[in-house]
Amino acid sequence: MTLIHWEPYREIDGLRRRFDRLLDGALMAPLAIEHELTNTPAAEIEDTPEAFLLKVELPGIDPKDLEVDVMPESVSIAGERRSQKTVEEKGLFRSEFRYGKFQRVIPLPSPVQTTNSTAEYHDGILALRLLKVEPENTKAVRLSIG
Repeated sequence: MTLIHWEPYREIDGLRRRFDRLLDGALMAPLAIEHELTNTPAAEIEDTPEAFLLKVELPGIDPKDLEVDVMPESVSIAGERRSQKTVEEKGLFRSEFRYGKFQRVIPLPSPVQTTNSTAEYHDGILALRLLKVEPENTKAVRLSIG
């Protein structure tokens, strides 16, 4: 018969850490919870007199894996973060990265020009410049990232 050494304090410490993480998650703001629990990239938008400047965090994503669709009233950003397999010689591997497909539709406060909008991707940040327009000159268009 094999005896197994039981360490009750280790188990209690593990339960305490899991409970702390649960409470930390419950106290976060609703948008932060959505961002944490889903594969939704974080975004910020700046309103200037002539355009909206939208920035989206997309670290580690190849620009060719992104689709950016500009509609008059919103922007849709879709893509996929692909897993890069790594093998550790010592056997222990842990990853907290989120992989897989994602999509985010960001509503805009007022209509934008779909034909003159621009997109740039640098250092993991997708930056869009969305020129404002009068409501009658609107249609959807897909942007290429340059």
